[in-house]
Amino acid sequence: MTPSEDRYLVPGLVRGLRLLKLFTPDRPKMRLSEMAHALSITRSATFRTAYTLTAMGCLLYDERSQTYTLGPGVLGLTFGFVASREVIDIARTELERLRTELGWSVHMGTLDGPSVLYVFRAAAGVGDTSIVHVGRRLPARSTAMGRVLLSGLDREQLVALYRPDAPGASYGKGPALPEILAQAENDRAAGLVIHTGDFEAKIVSAAAPIRDVSRDMVAAINVTRAKSPEALAEVEGVVRGKLLETADRISRLLGFDPEA
Repeated sequence: MTPSEDRYLVPGLVRGLRLLKLFTPDRPKMRLSEMAHALSITRSATFRTAYTLTAMGCLLYDERSQTYTLGPGVLGLTFGFVASREVIDIARTELERLRTELGWSVHMGTLDGPSVLYVFRAAAGVGDTSIVHVGRRLPARSTAMGRVLLSGLDREQLVALYRPDAPGASYGKGPALPEILAQAENDRAAGLVIHTGDFEAKIVSAAAPIRDVSRDMVAAINVTRAKSPEALAEVEGVVRGKLLETADRISRLLGFDPEA
């Protein structure tokens, strides 16, 4: 199915993204006529798209040369992705070591509105029953990593995220705002979260925060395993210790200083 045949796609958004992709290191500047020709659309449609992108800071217009170049707004669009990739590159060795030492699956996630976005996974292999893969989003308020990430927000931020009329506030199952506020306070004090996830009822999960040089929580990591008496016993013992040690090492690699 082509983009023009998919009724769920927004034509104007598709056109704007296609226009931005025209700019490359070999072609950093373009005139309106060049963009219209490359996109096979009218000059007026190209102008409206370029005008909108310029107003949003994604394009810059030079009146003297009558050319467009990419603007700083594009950097803002990619910052979250680039930042998460940098954290993954730094954390990968530690996360894979944790998976090997425990025999549990290991994940890393970041907060995306009311969701936790999974950005890394090291599967345990045989016996791994996790259904969560890289790129998946789950409700933050009902997952171990999500709860850890929410504990990094202050009361004002949590209220803005989960007030009844907030976009996405009703996404997924989980506690309402009063319970979220109390839960975040308790999770913040505990420094980690251990529970059986709502979306994977047969899974035991434990999560801890990752901080960088700014002392902000930039990600969370978790370990998961099929629920059993042995797993429940392990998670309160060796798993808790190894998880916190790994989170601390990754945070220090990112410049976090607990004594600062």
